Amino acid sequence: MGDSEPGRGADGQPPLGERTWPRSSLLGGLAGAARERLLTLGTCVRYDADRVLIREGDPTDFVLLLLDGVVKATGRTHDGRSALLAVRLGGDLVGEFAAMDGQPRSATVTTCGPIVARSVTNGAFLDCMRRDPGIAHAVNASVVTKLRAANNHRIDFTGCDAPTRLARVLYQIAITHGEPLGAGAVIRWPITQPELATLSGAAEPTVHKALRRLRKTGVVSTGYRTIRVEDLALLSGIAFGPPP
Repeated sequence: MGDSEPGRGADGQPPLGERTWPRSSLLGGLAGAARERLLTLGTCVRYDADRVLIREGDPTDFVLLLLDGVVKATGRTHDGRSALLAVRLGGDLVGEFAAMDGQPRSATVTTCGPIVARSVTNGAFLDCMRRDPGIAHAVNASVVTKLRAANNHRIDFTGCDAPTRLARVLYQIAITHGEPLGAGAVIRWPITQPELATLSGAAEPTVHKALRRLRKTGVVSTGYRTIRVEDLALLSGIAFGPPP
């Protein structure tokens, strides 16, 4: 962990033009003045790839406001496996559950590449929410959005076979976290087949077979630390059926 210039990207260089975040993220959804107030909290820090920032069960006392980069949240299953729970990008808040309920960390958060963030103590974060109702409302809304997404994930998988669940997982990741490219999108952070298996609720050999079929038919291609969806419409048809 180290200091970094506010507003610089994960590569350490100033961004081209004014930095923006997705509207669905906490920073992207806040009005300019409220966003600036939130960005004054804490210290700007940088982390390299594959760095554990938060460990499940630990009683640490800070939140991370992601400015740039990608992290993944994982949890341990009863049989000791690591289950991918969520992916968070620049503009998102990480670690707020433990700050708000005072309990140990509910997940492990690991960087998927270089990131820049603001590290804010729980005390400063909670004090900001008490003093600024607009920020408090935005944080609460982002928590509700995360819970709704978890519920929708469970509902979407009811009654589906494993290849369909995998297609739905890849489609959702691509449209939510992917970089648009032609008719498809590129997921530029590493997601392992065991993580795809836990997200899909399927055995690893089943996911391996389904992923191989998607590659063979030209729906997806894979590279070093990336997955490319060649045609989002085609993947959507596999995941949800053809449009009416």
